[in-house]
Amino acid sequence: MKNRSKYQHQFEVQEESELLSFLYKHLNQGRNRTKAMLTRGQIVVDEQVETRYNRIVKVGQSVAILKHAITKQVKQEIEIIYEDEHLIVINKASGLLTIASNKEKQETAYRYLMNYVKQQHPSNRVFIVHRLDRETSGVMVFAKTEAVKVMLQDNWKEMVKKRTYIAVIEGVLKSEKQTLVSWLKESKTHKMYASSKDNGGQKAVTHLKQKATNKKYTLIELELDTGRKNQIRVQLESMKKPIIGDKKYGSSVNPIHRLALHANVLSFQHPITKKTMHFQVEAPEAFYQLVKG
Repeated sequence: MKNRSKYQHQFEVQEESELLSFLYKHLNQGRNRTKAMLTRGQIVVDEQVETRYNRIVKVGQSVAILKHAITKQVKQEIEIIYEDEHLIVINKASGLLTIASNKEKQETAYRYLMNYVKQQHPSNRVFIVHRLDRETSGVMVFAKTEAVKVMLQDNWKEMVKKRTYIAVIEGVLKSEKQTLVSWLKESKTHKMYASSKDNGGQKAVTHLKQKATNKKYTLIELELDTGRKNQIRVQLESMKKPIIGDKKYGSSVNPIHRLALHANVLSFQHPITKKTMHFQVEAPEAFYQLVKG
């Protein structure tokens, strides 16, 4: 009888460790390929797909490698990393709009996903919950019903447990950990600007942590308490530490030909099941190359 297992490999954990370290030890392959397997949803811990590289696996647990990734490439610019009857979570590429603009109606994440769900049934739809800037890549969630959209939007602050970004900025930070607090307003030219004092604008709070630096550029992690328009970009410009490739907000260099900003973690309470959903997509390798010594 043929082996019909859906797994390439199965391992039992003998010693507690981070999942990524465990995979390095047991798979004879490079870092990028291993992280890509996590991103694609190919790693299973105790029968549950796991995308977090820093997940702690404990003695007695099983770790398996699926033969085929569960993610779906809708378009080159969109990868579905999770889907159920209520929502879709994607990894959006840099350069793709979330929703139509005056200049672009069709080439958007919303339109691509709408076409995708309608292939399953003509009455299916998707609904926008939040947005990423066109130039920003990373994790986004879309609702599949209007009711789920409303639940997520009306309770976003309470339901989102963690939302972090990875960025590469010009120069070096004075402090490796900082909390940025400012008030944001939009000018008549649609550019956001920040004030350190309450000017009647929207309060924005971002926690910043340095991850690596080579004195020319610095790789940072940013965790959002608020989700204002262009929040990270305008706050970093106000510090005179603009994100690489962000000409609109003060950058004078663009070595990787894109904005060096990536939404890498989104953790939230599922509006229907109430379970905490955690999604993590590693920043592009080009970000890390920028801060090598």
